[in-house]
Amino acid sequence: MSLEAELSHALKKLKDIESALNESSIVAITDEKGIIQFANDKFCEISKYSREELIGKTHRLINSGYHDKDFMKKLWETITKGEVWKGEFQNKAKDGALYWVDTTIVPFLNEEGVPYQFVSIRHDITRRKEIEKNMQYMAYFDPLTLLPNRNKLNKWVSEIDIGRKIDDQIAIVFLDLDRFKAINDQYGHTIGDLLLKQVGERLNSVLSEKDFITRQGGDEFVLILDQIESKQEVLSVIQNIINQLSFPFYIRNHKIEVSASIGVSVDYVRKSHKNYQEFIEGLMKEADHAMYKSKQQNGSSYSFSTPKQSLEMERYYLLQREMEQALDLNEFFLVYQPLVNLETNVTEGAEVLLRWNNAKFGFVPPTEFIPLLEETGQIISVGNWILRSACKQVQDWKDLGFPLKKLSVNVSPVQFRDQEFVRDVEAILNDTNLDPSCLELEITEGVLLNVEVSRKVLLQLKDLGVNISIDDFGTGYSSLSYLKHLPVDTIKIDKSFISELDSDGEVLVNTIINMGHNLHFTVIAEGIETEKQLTYLQQQNCQKGQGYIFSKPLKAQEFLRYLFRFEALTK
Repeated sequence: MSLEAELSHALKKLKDIESALNESSIVAITDEKGIIQFANDKFCEISKYSREELIGKTHRLINSGYHDKDFMKKLWETITKGEVWKGEFQNKAKDGALYWVDTTIVPFLNEEGVPYQFVSIRHDITRRKEIEKNMQYMAYFDPLTLLPNRNKLNKWVSEIDIGRKIDDQIAIVFLDLDRFKAINDQYGHTIGDLLLKQVGERLNSVLSEKDFITRQGGDEFVLILDQIESKQEVLSVIQNIINQLSFPFYIRNHKIEVSASIGVSVDYVRKSHKNYQEFIEGLMKEADHAMYKSKQQNGSSYSFSTPKQSLEMERYYLLQREMEQALDLNEFFLVYQPLVNLETNVTEGAEVLLRWNNAKFGFVPPTEFIPLLEETGQIISVGNWILRSACKQVQDWKDLGFPLKKLSVNVSPVQFRDQEFVRDVEAILNDTNLDPSCLELEITEGVLLNVEVSRKVLLQLKDLGVNISIDDFGTGYSSLSYLKHLPVDTIKIDKSFISELDSDGEVLVNTIINMGHNLHFTVIAEGIETEKQLTYLQQQNCQKGQGYIFSKPLKAQEFLRYLFRFEALTK
């Protein structure tokens, strides 16, 4: 091949390389001072500058200001030493749009090894940087509420740990929405999500710049109040939260009202707190415990953490684990409290009560484990076990010649709302062969808030032949309007009214008894303990009663002996 042919071939290869670069890369050539001497079409296209506007200028024309002076200094030190520089650069186009380029700057050296020009080859990575930014955002922020998540919380804690002053006071506010599951069930998860978003916005509005908020997941939020001056400052924030949540939320033509259970822990940063993150984690745990304390008080309240509360929560979690196997281990048992006709003094029935004797904790009070059963949903299976066991027991007593007119069984609100509840009751009655008229189901007034739903279920139960009683009457949402519309047979006067039979108490009890008579209900008084109380109730024509004056709740065999003794006394 001739010299001329070789030269022509070499020029063609260079032309092909230039063409390939122009098609795939953003190319610029500058002199040793950085003045642009050449700009290809892709450079013009991404920068929105014409070739004439670029040539003769430096890259300051497209500098976005994102990179600091130290970054630029190191870049120039590298290329002026004749070394290749590689890195990512944010530039600004003529129209103000920012874009990112992956850049390689190659110095061309003269015979003395000194750069006389620089070739910059760039590739547009703007889209990749946007994806990275979104991924980073998603790693630190909750996609629903746009509030910081736990990762961001850990990052925030590690950052404020630096230079943290001793004796700074920190407060953790742990918040959980009350009955959020019911809102999801009633309106759907889309409405629930929109509600959480608006709740997050309202919570964020009560904080100062130095404070922090995070969504922990579900309907739980954590607020960290940093460098607080006093407990009153914390109370002020809590009151602001309560005020913010007291206003209804309007979402897609739905008016939704919410409340929250709030737990609070407060402590000082001390020299002993060597690991600040562990310190915050401990405070969060205490606030969580305090929140559950509020939840156990029917929500819509706040509690401050104490060592006692922490111990209570530890017991709560341990009981929860023990309770999971209590039914299988036969740790639950039933007791029966006599129900006495106050006119004839005849024991006509019994109220069935659940008890728990745990191998580890011994006898656990019902006030402690019943709410736990309801929270975990186990009350449905345990409630069915109670109903089946009690119905079978009463049928057995009937077979022995001791018929009871009434067996009263408490029904949890969770049970009552279960879609299978009525079918379960029907199946148990069929299996045990118990006359439905012997069974009375006790429900609380709170269950009757939704009158339409309650009426539907109660009518189905009445169709089975079952009686309905309102338990703890007068302590909840007593209203003549719902009594008028619901198929109720019995009202039970709460024992708190019986134990306080002063002049005001007598007025309340008389009112309930008279109202019951006028509406043709059977009226039962709970918690009768003294002869004075018994005599008064008999004078007021209260039909039935129960309490320690007759007997404490008894196990099945004890109750049977009680019936034997009672029968012997009345013969």
